[in-house]
Amino acid sequence: MTGIDGKVVAITGAGSGIGEASALLLASRGAKLVLGARRSDRLEALGARIEANGGTAVWKATDVRRRGDLADLVAYACGRYGALDVLVSNAGIGPISPFDELRVEDWDQMIDVNFRGVLHGIAAALPVFRKQGTGQFVNVVSTAGLRIVPNQAVYAATKNAVRTVSEGLRQEAGPGLRVTMISPGYVATEFADSVTSPTVKSQAPAVDFSLSPDDIARAVAFAIEQPSNVDVGDIVVRPTAQS
Repeated sequence: MTGIDGKVVAITGAGSGIGEASALLLASRGAKLVLGARRSDRLEALGARIEANGGTAVWKATDVRRRGDLADLVAYACGRYGALDVLVSNAGIGPISPFDELRVEDWDQMIDVNFRGVLHGIAAALPVFRKQGTGQFVNVVSTAGLRIVPNQAVYAATKNAVRTVSEGLRQEAGPGLRVTMISPGYVATEFADSVTSPTVKSQAPAVDFSLSPDDIARAVAFAIEQPSNVDVGDIVVRPTAQS
């Protein structure tokens, strides 16, 4: 299957930001959405919005830190639609901070959500893709892993871990599976809400030059809509003003 119309797409972190924008765009192009996030109220509202606009969407509360939740999300997609064509691993948090603050619990949370969450998605979807002979992983990474800056080392490490796993998976995938990394720069999402460090909060830029989640959603759609023999490996999307 080429293009987007008719594809079954599961998205983690679909309750807001990039996940929500991607769901809306893909649904408008005919995809059948399976929405996953921790906040059921957000998912219910998004699903209703998609269906009100003529799209198709179901949802299931999903915490990517729990392997069973990802297995259930994938099983739900297959049970409802008979297949899963794309898994967009978008869930992520960024409680960045200086090392000296020793926010070890925040480090653990980033590892669990940003890295283990992607691994849990791979473990759930890969057997389905192998059985089908086709499938695509779209993993949302970050430009933080391309340019290391103060306060973001652990966050960048989790994203670089995903980058490494994605490239390894791509090399093992064979001709039937595709693996794409989307690396956004600054995007206006709820990402900043997860920051717990007063130091980092006080350093917020005076001028907001962030991209819209819709800008990243278009990159997700671009990767998915390519012909089945085209594997878009990595897309970097930055604001023009970002250094």
